[in-house]
Amino acid sequence: MDPQNTTAIRRSPAAWLPERLGLKRGGLALQIAARIGSGLLVLWAAVTLSFVSLQLAPGDIVSLLIGEQLRTPEVEATIRAEWGLDAPLPLQYLSYLSRILHGDFGRSYILQTDVTGLVLSQMLPTLKLTAAALVVALVFAVASAVSTAGRRVPRAIAGALELTLVSTPSFWLGILLLFVFSFTLKLFPVSGDRSFSALVLPALALGLSLGAVVGQVLREGLERALEEPFALTVRSWGTSDLVLRLRHCLRHAALPAVTLTGWLVGNLLSGAVITESVFGRPGLGRVTVEAVLGHDLPVVLAVAILSAFVYVALSTLVDVLYLLLDPRLRDESRETGR
Repeated sequence: MDPQNTTAIRRSPAAWLPERLGLKRGGLALQIAARIGSGLLVLWAAVTLSFVSLQLAPGDIVSLLIGEQLRTPEVEATIRAEWGLDAPLPLQYLSYLSRILHGDFGRSYILQTDVTGLVLSQMLPTLKLTAAALVVALVFAVASAVSTAGRRVPRAIAGALELTLVSTPSFWLGILLLFVFSFTLKLFPVSGDRSFSALVLPALALGLSLGAVVGQVLREGLERALEEPFALTVRSWGTSDLVLRLRHCLRHAALPAVTLTGWLVGNLLSGAVITESVFGRPGLGRVTVEAVLGHDLPVVLAVAILSAFVYVALSTLVDVLYLLLDPRLRDESRETGR
C-alpha cells in the first residue's frame, strides 16, 4: 500500500473532512462555518432552555399554557394533544424541537389565534423601528466621534452628552421627546404607525443611548488611529483632516465599535417592548406586554426564541464582518490551527 494513502487513512475525520468540502485548514470559509456552527449551537441551547423553563415552572403545565382563559376539559384535552404532554419527557422534548424547526409555536389561548402568524404579523413594525434606531445610533456615533476625536473641548462636551444619554432610560427619553415635539411643538404624531414621521421620535428614543455607547468606543479608536504612523504619512500628502478621519482612520477604529454594536443591537428588541408601549405603536412590544400580563405562555416563549434567533444571527454576522475587516484575525486563526 502506498505510504501516502496509509497516512491519509490514519488521519482523523476532523483533519480530512474540511479538505473534502473544499475548506482549507484555517481558511476564511472554514472560520465562517465555525462561527455559524457556534451560532446554531447557542440557538439550540436557547430553545432547550425554554423547554426546561416550561418544565420547571411552578404549577401545572396545562394551567400555565391556558393562562387566564376559562379552563374546560375540552381545552385541557386540546393542549395535552397539541403539546404531547401525555408522552415521556424525552419524546416531549423531541416533539418540541420538531415543532420549533417547522415554525410551529402553538396557539395563543388568550387571543385564540396561531402564535406563529401572530408574531410574524407584528414583526415588521418592530423590525422597522429597530432598523431606524440602529441608523440613528450609527449616524450619531460616527458624527460625534469624527467631529470630536483628539479635540479637547468638543470631546468634553460630547462626553457629557453621551454620559447623559447612556444614563437616561429609553422610556423616559421617549416621554420627554413626546412632551417637547408632539404635545408642545406639535411636529410629530403622538402615537401610531401611519407615516414616516411617526417613526422619528421612537427611533430617537431607542437609538440615541446606543449611539452614545458606540460613539465613546469609536472616538477612542479614532484617537489611537490618528496617532499611528500611517496618519502622519497621509497628512504629508496634503490630505484634509476630515478625509483623513473618514477615509483612513475610521476603518481602523471601527473594529471594536462593530463588535460592540453587534452585542448591543440585541438590546434594541428588548428596548422596543417599552418604546412601542410609550408611543402606542404596533409590534412585538405590545404583544409581549399583553402576553405577559395575560400569562399567555406560548406567545412569551415564541417572542423569547425569536429574540434569541435575532441576537444569534446578528452576533454571527458581526463575527463574520470582523474576519472580513481585519485579515490579521484570519492569520492568527490559521497559525493557531497549525
